[in-house]
Amino acid sequence: MSLIKESDVIDSVADALQFIACYHPKDFIQAMSNAYEREQSASARDAIAQILMNSRMCAENNRPICQDTGIVNVFVKVGMNVQWKATMSLEDMVNEGVRRAYLHPDNVLRASVVSDPLGSRQNTKDNTPAVIHTELVPGDSVEVLIAAKGGGSENKAKFTILNPSDSLVGWVLDTVPKMGAGWCPPGMLGIGVGGTAEKAMLMAKESLMHPIDIQDLIERGPKTATEKLRVELYEKVNNLGIGAQGLGGLTTVLDVKINDYPTHAASLPVAMIPNCAATRHIHFTLDGTGPAEFEPPSLNDWPDITWQAAENTRHVNLDTVTQNDIEQWQPGETLLLSGHLLTGRDAAHKKIADLMAKGQPLPEGLDFNGRFIYYVGPVDPIDGEVVGPAGPTTATRMDKFTDMMLAETGLLGMIGKAERGQATVESIKQHRSIYLIAIGGAAYLVSKAIKSSRIIAFEELGMEAIREFYVENMPVTVAVDSQGQSVHETGPKEWRIKLAALTIE
Repeated sequence: MSLIKESDVIDSVADALQFIACYHPKDFIQAMSNAYEREQSASARDAIAQILMNSRMCAENNRPICQDTGIVNVFVKVGMNVQWKATMSLEDMVNEGVRRAYLHPDNVLRASVVSDPLGSRQNTKDNTPAVIHTELVPGDSVEVLIAAKGGGSENKAKFTILNPSDSLVGWVLDTVPKMGAGWCPPGMLGIGVGGTAEKAMLMAKESLMHPIDIQDLIERGPKTATEKLRVELYEKVNNLGIGAQGLGGLTTVLDVKINDYPTHAASLPVAMIPNCAATRHIHFTLDGTGPAEFEPPSLNDWPDITWQAAENTRHVNLDTVTQNDIEQWQPGETLLLSGHLLTGRDAAHKKIADLMAKGQPLPEGLDFNGRFIYYVGPVDPIDGEVVGPAGPTTATRMDKFTDMMLAETGLLGMIGKAERGQATVESIKQHRSIYLIAIGGAAYLVSKAIKSSRIIAFEELGMEAIREFYVENMPVTVAVDSQGQSVHETGPKEWRIKLAALTIE
């Protein structure tokens, strides 16, 4: 019988969250490295290189892999022989660990959790509460699976209840393209099959914490129906040609995980949840001997990759760029941006829309005319940094505001991640604007291009405040050009055709 101390739970949760914020699991690094070596799409290969470089830089400097440091998910299996030396509930212990991790003075993590979700949506300031699932099991230890799940991938979770005779494979292949690229592929797909609606979703989420082992499975050969389905979905999803960041390529998923459970004879509940390129999870066990310890991976685990822009990459001065300039840019083209740009996300756009609806002016000093906006909510800086990790957020959340911004503010262009909706693409075409993407999963790498930062408006919004960045050689890709051509349409389409030809051969 083991005695688990309150402090051991708190310290272990805090240390685990700090650890996974900065270190990719070794299996993910290896899988991404293999994807990089196989990739034939120049755009996708470039994106994977940036993700791997970012990963190594974060490991070297103990900084978050992504600016979205996630909402905390915890699966706890408590041995029934365990005794506790604690005054707090297990939930309170976990949340105290979360609080300490996200407010750690040497490495503050971005707090993204808001309370009163249907009302004021006020940031809780410390990323609590976590989402906690507890199970009583035989034994005298406490097992913990903990993950920090980013909003971009979480927002793409899907659920359906199929008829027992329906094709699960067909549903997945129909659904994955509709998820777009906001979940930052390449990543993993977690699938839960059976049980009830909530059980299927829970199984899908937990499956994402399993090691990446699809290549081992393929080499030894699948034996069970579930293993055969994993391999089939892995191959068929990758043959969709979506590729890294949705740019088109060979690798969309690094693995497909499936958990199942007995279900009603009339039902086939199916949940699917993706994990992004900022995969963050870890497992630890408490047995009464003290808090868990976490050993960083060796830097030798990362491939020797150095990202450099091609010699013919277009350099853009944001302070002098004109309408005529942006009309020369082509979908899929890489640009290096230098100069001043503004930032803003959902909350800032909502405030702007409310002011305009009331006929009120924008805050003093806020002028979008002829400028670019970067959809970003950065991590707080430390140790003399200008800004912490500052990767792009999913641009489709700003779609509802885009036509207003282009028509009424004089905004010239936008920078985010993933595709835009069809109505937004039409608005970009109508206003002869431009939409660029930075690489999701390369937040720390991107932050190194930011040389100064100051708040312009809505300081009360915290990480969602409007800032002005001065950037030097910030790498981006043209995603939607001024004629409305989208690389998220043309790239996957091109690679579906190529992959079909390879399959036939």
